[in-house]
Amino acid sequence: MLSTADLYDERGEQLQSVSYQLRNFGGHARFSGPVRTIRCFEDNGLVKQVLATPGEGAVLVVDGGGSLRSALMGDLIAASAVTNGWAGVVIFGALRDSQALGGLPLGIKALGTNPRKSSKAGEGEVDGGLTVDGVAFSPGATLTSDEDGILVERY
Repeated sequence: MLSTADLYDERGEQLQSVSYQLRNFGGHARFSGPVRTIRCFEDNGLVKQVLATPGEGAVLVVDGGGSLRSALMGDLIAASAVTNGWAGVVIFGALRDSQALGGLPLGIKALGTNPRKSSKAGEGEVDGGLTVDGVAFSPGATLTSDEDGILVERY
């Protein structure tokens, strides 16, 4: 996999760059795959549900509204993602069990951590278009992530 810097040098304005300084939490700092999306707020019911389905190398992008008040993913949900073949998860929100997440063969980026559980009502939207930090995340677009950041193809 090309580094994000080399990929940007090669493809330039065909790519969007996320400026948020998300932290790496998973065992894989470099990951890439087709985008799947969830929009939710302090409720991880859909995150759990979607990551329990075959990922086929996809990256789940979760727009949690930037909330750091409760975690949208922990070690059990992340382990389910590994079992089901997901390449990575990007959370614009919080997660928990950060120490355990580092031992999983999964790319994981998030804004931060909080040990507090979120609600489990399953409210939100799956596979709709998301715009976070001015970057459009469309289901099927390719996301590439490494230590320098996240690039998403313009769709």
